[in-house]
Order: sequence, then structure tokens, then C-alpha cells
Amino acid sequence: MSRTSSGEEPPDGAPCDNTVTSHPADGGRNRESDVGGDGADARGPEASGKQDPGRARGGPLDGRRSRPVWSRDFALFFVARALARLGETMLPVALAAGLLRYGYGVGAVGLAMAASAAPFAALVVFGGVIADRFSTRKLMIGADLVRLVAQAIAAALFFAGHVVLWQVCVIGAVNGVAGAVFQPGVASTVPRLAADIQGANGAIRIAESAAQLAGPALAGMLVAFASAGGVFVAHAGTYALSALCLVLLRLPPAPPGSRPHSAGFRADLAEGWREFRSRTWLWGVIVIWCVYMISVWGPTVPLVATEVVRAHGPRAYGLINSALGAGTVVGGLLALRLRPRRMLRAGSFALLAFACFPASVGAGFGVVAVSGCAVIAGAGTSLWGVMWATSVQTQVAPDVLNRIHAYDVAGSLAMLPVGQALAGPAAAALGADNVLLVAGVMSLVVCLALLSVPAIRDLVRVDGPASRPPGAAAVPLEHAVRPPGPRKTGARPPV
Repeated sequence: MSRTSSGEEPPDGAPCDNTVTSHPADGGRNRESDVGGDGADARGPEASGKQDPGRARGGPLDGRRSRPVWSRDFALFFVARALARLGETMLPVALAAGLLRYGYGVGAVGLAMAASAAPFAALVVFGGVIADRFSTRKLMIGADLVRLVAQAIAAALFFAGHVVLWQVCVIGAVNGVAGAVFQPGVASTVPRLAADIQGANGAIRIAESAAQLAGPALAGMLVAFASAGGVFVAHAGTYALSALCLVLLRLPPAPPGSRPHSAGFRADLAEGWREFRSRTWLWGVIVIWCVYMISVWGPTVPLVATEVVRAHGPRAYGLINSALGAGTVVGGLLALRLRPRRMLRAGSFALLAFACFPASVGAGFGVVAVSGCAVIAGAGTSLWGVMWATSVQTQVAPDVLNRIHAYDVAGSLAMLPVGQALAGPAAAALGADNVLLVAGVMSLVVCLALLSVPAIRDLVRVDGPASRPPGAAAVPLEHAVRPPGPRKTGARPPV
């Protein structure tokens, strides 16, 4: 799932979150086996150069050949993602506390956050092309190092008491550009580290949710006992540790089926768009998700905050946010166990649970009831997020995955600021409680829309990354070969 730089994130189930590989050749030269640290630890059929028959058919991998979720390398990636998320959730507290202390208003805080979000949204598609052409691991390390330096400079400004808004905005813009380079590679790393892609996504979702719970509290303590500069130091430290984990990470070579890229950057960009457009289930979800962002998530974030704080105080809002985060942990745990055959159908049903969250606030429920609804909503959106991320990572061929993930991220976030901007005028015209009730109803409508599209609800799970022979033309994957049926030995297909 993609996150906004403001620390407000789309529901954990937003399409984006959170693949597979780069290609063995780029312009006639060897590409990402990420050798120089990665290829030496190759495991599984990709490492031996023998293609798994199950994967060649697009079916599930033979369990005896599968890499388990937990390994040294996946643990490093898991820690890197948890640390990065921890830092991201600390940043809004640091910006708000620091800028307000030096005489800036709420508008300045919003501008500083937007300075990072805007370049990220504008450039992430290009980041996907870059990630498909070069080593994603090295790009992610470089992006972490850039953000480490940027946040260290921000810490120095706040410690020195020389806080100028335009300088803070420039630092935010640098972070946004680095994030646009980093993000596409996140999705493409998971299938190279674990054959159980759904389990890996569930574990990462749990780590990110736990970090989301701890980050604001840790930032508040640092502001209280040190200063906003201390939060920036801690944030820079999370990037340093994330980069270190990625340096120690060893990725297996790219699997068979990866293709050389075309000669030009624009050609790669156009190919990514064609591949995105050829999958009805993929662009269908993104189009529906734009409606979700405008009518549900966009107004829910600011209006829930204002209504809860006005009625029950800021501590109650913190409690409800913690309940929402706890629910996402529950959803991640459920995703480790549930293995639906039609993942997007199951995820759409799970997403229905989010409707109770804005509706409970709009109906004027008490803190306990709203917190209970927040747990249920968090679990539903988290489960949807794992189902969505796993579907993208397994249904899309390795050689275009980073680009498609970038289109996914950009499309998922495109309408979020529109929904947030419309929340105020809508609340003034209809009343904030009524807008939240409408958001609850629209959440149900969006889920029904997802279930009404055959390409979405009938998409059959594939347990290994999709592959195609070198040079093969793009084929809409809803028409691709489905996983093999029951074997003669009586084995059952995945459920």
C-alpha cells in the first residue's frame, strides 16, 4: 500500500501496498541478479536455472521446492520495512511540533507535508520504469541514503533554531523524489525472498501496522524530552538501519521468463501502460479505488479527527487511531492463515468491514463503540491489502511488475487529496456527521462495485510469480491459463 508523506495513509488495503524481479539483460548487459552481494545466496529453482514446471504453467509451486517465508534475507527485508514505516509515522509529529514551535501555523505544516507528497505522486511512475531497468536493491539503498542525509540536515536546522519554511519544503521534496525511486522496488522484492508470497505480505503488514502504532508515541516522547530535532535524528536513523539491512540482503537471480528491455525510457514507459491497460482486473480496481478515495477515505481521515476531538478530546482520537492500527495487525494475522482461491473476491468481502468506522462516528457512537468498529475496519482493510498486493505480485510478469506497481501507486493516491479537499465544503453544506454516514454507505457501494466486475471477482489465485517466455506478447491475465486442477492422486487445488 502506498503511504502519503503526511503520515496519513490510505487504508492498509489500498491498492499499490505493498514484485518480482528485474531482468537478466538491459541493453545487452547483465542486469539484476543483484550480484555483488545478491546472487551468491540464490535459492530454489530460479537459482539452479531450472524452471519449475508449476510456475511455467502459471500454477502453484511444488511445496517441496518452495522457499519458506522466514529466512535470513526475508528477516532483513522485514526489519527494513518495519524501521522505514516507524520513521514515516514519526515525521508528522516532528513537523507539526517543530514548525508550530517556531511560529508557523497549521497551513505551513500542511505545505511542508505536501512538499513531499507532490513529487512522490508525480514521479513514482517514472520510478517504476527505472526500477525495471536497474537493480531495485541498489536503487532502494541509494534512496535510503539520500533520505538519511536529508533528514540529518533537517535535524541540524531544528537543533540550530534556524527553521525556514522553504528549506523544510525543499528537504521534503528531496524525500518525495527518493521515495518515488524507492517504492516500486518494494513490491518486486517479496517474491524473490519467499515462495509463500501471501504469507510474506501478511508478515510485512503486521510489522508496518505495529510500527504505525509505536511511531507517533515514540515521536511524542522525543519531542517532550528532547526536541523536534531529536525526532528528525531518529527518523534519519531508521533510514540508516534500513539501508544497512538492504546492503546485507542477498537476492536470488531473476527467474527465467524475464525479457530484455527496449532501447528507450519512453518505450518502457509506454509498455508499462499497455501492460497495465491489458489487465481488466487491475485497472478496474484502480478506477473503483479512485471513487473510494474521493468518497470514503479522503473525507474520513480529516472528519473523523475533527469530530472525535471535538466530542471526546484528543486522547480519545489517539485511542481510536490505536484501535485502527491494532485491527490492521489482526488482519495481517488472518492473512497468514486464510488462503482463498479467489483472492480479490475474498478481499472485497473483507473490505465491507470498513463501512462501520466512518458510520459509527457519523452516528455519534461513544469512544468504546467507535474503537470496536475501528478494530473491525482495520482488520478488513488489512486483509484486502494483503489479497491485493499478493494478486499483483503473482499475476504480473516479472519484467513489467515494477512499472505496473508504480501505475498502481499513482492511481491509488491520485484522488486522495481531492477527497480531502472536498471534505470541508461537504461538511459545511451537509454536516460532518452526514458526510461520514455517506462515506459509510459509499464504502459498501465500492465493495459491491468490486464484486460486480467478473474479471475482479473471478480472478483465480496463482501462488508463484507469473512468467512468460522471452519476447512473448502481453496477454490479459484474466484470460491466461488457470492453475492446474486436481491431480490424479487426489490432491486438491489451492483454496
